[in-house]
Amino acid sequence: MSIHNEHLKKVEENITNQGRSESFCKLSKEWMVESVRNNYSYNFSWMGRPIIQYPQDMIVTQELVFQVKPDLIIETGIAHGGSLVYSASLLELLGGDGMVLGIDIDIRQHNREAIEAHPMSKRIKMIQGSSISDEVKNQVYEFAKNKKRILVMLDSNHTYEHVLEELKIYSPLVKKGSYLMVFDSVIDDLPNDLFVDRPWGEGNGPQKSVFEFLKTNKRFEIDKKVDNKIMISVAPNGYLKCIEDGK
Repeated sequence: MSIHNEHLKKVEENITNQGRSESFCKLSKEWMVESVRNNYSYNFSWMGRPIIQYPQDMIVTQELVFQVKPDLIIETGIAHGGSLVYSASLLELLGGDGMVLGIDIDIRQHNREAIEAHPMSKRIKMIQGSSISDEVKNQVYEFAKNKKRILVMLDSNHTYEHVLEELKIYSPLVKKGSYLMVFDSVIDDLPNDLFVDRPWGEGNGPQKSVFEFLKTNKRFEIDKKVDNKIMISVAPNGYLKCIEDGK
């Protein structure tokens, strides 16, 4: 066995053991609660734009993008644009003509101007509107019609009904081997007092949407290897791997 293969085997063992460790899982959940209380995700930026993500999810996203090599990444939710810039920079490193399509119901002008002025803007297109509206859906499908490998990230309105509708709308665009990623599914695992000013919370979050979606859509499965690899994530049970193409 080569040194590289030995390393990969050890990594697989590490990931399996981590997922089985009750103490590690317990500590990770406790740390997650405290990190949310302290607004930890707001501490980071990517190439000058606030990204509002956890570094652990950023690293595994990079791994999946390299694995899939998408020619289109669709993101619902833009905020300051850091995630769009991050995805665009990964596509830039891969080469080719890959694009990022960002969707948000309210793209604030100062954010739009900063994103459009960014060096990675050449790979970014934005649509303003509700990600679950027919108008936006039609625009997205038109933009995606000639793309062969599409990866989707859902990170807009985190309520159960909204995310479930996004899953139904955008899942057909994802083909075998690619991913449909549902961010902030951790909401369902956190105390409700963390979301007193939000419409989502326990029993009304993305993870519930994922479980409901998977009851009837057998094209996707939760990639637990991702959860067990990073242990700390805003998207537990949210990395959905497409295991078969649609009919």
